[in-house]
Amino acid sequence: MIDMHSHILENVDDGPETTEETFQLFEQAIAEGITTIISTSHALHPRYHVPCHVVNEQIAQFQQEIDRRNMPLTLYPGHEVRLAGNIVELYENGQLQTLAQSNYMLLELPSGTIPTYTSSIIYNLLTAGVTPIIAHPELNATFAKNPATLEQLIREGALAQITAGSLAGKFGKSIQQLSLQLVRSNLVHTYGSDVHNVKSRPFLFEKGLRFLEKEKLWDAVDVFLENNARIINNQPLIVYEPEDHFTKRSWKLFRAMKK
Repeated sequence: MIDMHSHILENVDDGPETTEETFQLFEQAIAEGITTIISTSHALHPRYHVPCHVVNEQIAQFQQEIDRRNMPLTLYPGHEVRLAGNIVELYENGQLQTLAQSNYMLLELPSGTIPTYTSSIIYNLLTAGVTPIIAHPELNATFAKNPATLEQLIREGALAQITAGSLAGKFGKSIQQLSLQLVRSNLVHTYGSDVHNVKSRPFLFEKGLRFLEKEKLWDAVDVFLENNARIINNQPLIVYEPEDHFTKRSWKLFRAMKK
């Protein structure tokens, strides 16, 4: 299985602080059946910005040690990019990482609002050949109050990533139920742990998937895992048409994103 949202690099953002803590995460990932991790350290965040060369250097160093220890794990570079007006310029200048060097970028919105220029940034990224994947929309206050706001951004070409811990109940019942609503409404396309450490922000990758299976959303599990793999291979994702007004719950194949 592939985890496409993680904070695993040492002492660069709010993830692990030491090499030992990073390798504890790697061991936990392997125990949960994860074979591949895309590292998505923060970029353009108010508190953190991890430069591309730091990401690439740590990924190379950790992969070398992983291979030396014969651990069944592969790492890829990436960023969780905070929404900003100059994203496209920074990307084109090589200052921002996409996911595993693909045409997909993990895009983080402010937790309390949706800036008015969000749609224009999505349009500009798409025009530049980059498909934005909105990180953890279930944790955004505006999406929680009005999920149709997320639906509109998806109709404009964005995709969305749900967090394992949200589905597993880590952040409370209301966020868990909102996450379930978003999945059932075809407003989610990929699945990530957003792991930060082994104690307070662990992977919970398998637990989140088991919750979806308990809710009989087996198709969603299959699509999320397939799409995570497609990101690695830079392939079109399986995308479903959002259900109008969140009333229908069928999963009808709509289209695949064009590169």
